[in-house]
Amino acid sequence: MSNEIVIRGGTIIDATTAGNRADVLIRDGVIAEVAERIATPAGALELDADGCIIAPGFVDIQVHFREPGREESETIETGSRAAALGGCTAVVCMPNTDPPLDDAAVVQAVIARGRAVGLVDVHPSGCITKGRAGEQLAPMGEMYDLGVRIFTDDGDCVADARVMRRAFEYSTALRGAVIAQHAEDPSLVRGGHMHEGEWSARLGIPGRPSAAEVTIVARDLELARLTGGRYHVLHLSTAGAAQLVREAKLEGVHVTAECTPQHITLTDAACEHYESTFKMNPPLRGEEDRAGVFAALVDGTIDAIATDHAPHAPETKAVPFEEAPPGMLGVETSFAVACTQLVVPGHLSMQSLLARMSWQPAAIAGLDAVQGRPIAAGEPANICVIDAETQWVRHASDSASKSRNDPWEGQKLTGRVRHTVLRGAATVINGTPQR
Repeated sequence: MSNEIVIRGGTIIDATTAGNRADVLIRDGVIAEVAERIATPAGALELDADGCIIAPGFVDIQVHFREPGREESETIETGSRAAALGGCTAVVCMPNTDPPLDDAAVVQAVIARGRAVGLVDVHPSGCITKGRAGEQLAPMGEMYDLGVRIFTDDGDCVADARVMRRAFEYSTALRGAVIAQHAEDPSLVRGGHMHEGEWSARLGIPGRPSAAEVTIVARDLELARLTGGRYHVLHLSTAGAAQLVREAKLEGVHVTAECTPQHITLTDAACEHYESTFKMNPPLRGEEDRAGVFAALVDGTIDAIATDHAPHAPETKAVPFEEAPPGMLGVETSFAVACTQLVVPGHLSMQSLLARMSWQPAAIAGLDAVQGRPIAAGEPANICVIDAETQWVRHASDSASKSRNDPWEGQKLTGRVRHTVLRGAATVINGTPQR
């Protein structure tokens, strides 16, 4: 069988190029040639990219694939398949599994499983604290030696400032390590199930105030200033936190941030009918926060789009709103939602959107030696081919995920991934997973 692929007739957009029509020849996992016209070698696979964009594969730096421990909701295999369908060639899995990713043995098992599945590069994050309990630092150095670069207790906030300071200080000895925070002060959100505001009052549901995020981000930025550590804000959801990040960047603090497609698109009004699909943490906010996060993404304050892909078994969401676990799907639809909301109305160029979904998150996660690379000879062949103009309607029943908590059910979207190539092997062809 040939180990060659020709991607035929697309327009290349990457960090260095925006708009060159070319064919791309891939051989032995590497881009061998980029030229206006390339003859297809005998036995090579040809992928049609006519009318499409050829781009570096997406890098989603916040996903929950649930394995180990909650495989009824998702597995590394089903999550990887969904991610490949969404154009991803790499993901960073969050550590709130059971057991949590707080030691080298569990991290190594996830890495091995991701490699065995082979649909996307699966990179575990590591816990900041043992058991995600917020008290004692996890063995960050041992996990770092396995390739972990992002450390977080995601799902929980590291509330103790002294513990967070120690994590920052320790991380400075680990080149490229990032301390990432789920920024919600637990004392302010305890018992809350949606954004605290007009809609929570109308619905009679206890709320989680924007201040819970803003206060933690403010504190953590001070610790980053103090220690010189690298700080990343997971799923930033408030205008106030966005402004703090904006100001800190101007001061030279080592801070990056991500937001989700849902936090720039939806508001707490989506919870009007007590539909648990729209329950997540941090919660969908009011319009002022949504607009502030949207503006921060457009102006570059927010560096990356990450999905916080959080599958839950259907029966766990089919309960009263306050009893349901938080989270929603997103890894298959992130490009389409972002393209519909940002590129189609003219808020971002396609190149700027791809930056926030590919090479910028790759740099945050320390993956930029192999992910988000230019479409050029000699570069790793981690590529997605996007039809940016096709319109389609999302149906959760079509998802590769094991779960169905999809906020985009029935939504008309613009833009869809046609092909995905990981290390020179096609994982998705014409929208169909290859295994």
